[in-house]
Amino acid sequence: MSFWWFWAQPPVIEEALDEDLPKIAEIHAVSFKHAWDEDELARMKAQDSTTILVARRSSPYGTRSPLGFLILRTAADEAEVITIAVHPRQRGRGIGKKLMEDGLFRLYSDRCKSLFLEVDSANDSAILLYRSLGFKEVGKRKGYYSDSGGDGTALVMRVDLG
Repeated sequence: MSFWWFWAQPPVIEEALDEDLPKIAEIHAVSFKHAWDEDELARMKAQDSTTILVARRSSPYGTRSPLGFLILRTAADEAEVITIAVHPRQRGRGIGKKLMEDGLFRLYSDRCKSLFLEVDSANDSAILLYRSLGFKEVGKRKGYYSDSGGDGTALVMRVDLG
């Protein structure tokens, strides 16, 4: 088996385990100015309405450390992306897209009708990803992101699932 095969495999997406929380907190800390710690993540994970998905490298050697994560919250027949992040060293490999695709599939299977998210209007790569998945802009929130590279405007986006 070649080393290239190991890196070329798509990530495995699964629900986060309690032991993943330290790595998720680390990924969040290197991705956002206002980081969530393990305790905050554990409180979210304990809520029935919240799902935390992690992307792991597909490995015959058992490497299980998360490469990225997605946090979703559902209410009735709608859901929202609380946050999504991929470790900076792993970006550009389709991990965020795979997380979102898996999240969308799970929500569709649960008969969720729509998924909402907010994204910084200055985050062009994220906006392109969301549009490629069928999200449409449905609103704006001025000054939502205080640490934005732009004017802090959040685009509110929605995709209909059913």
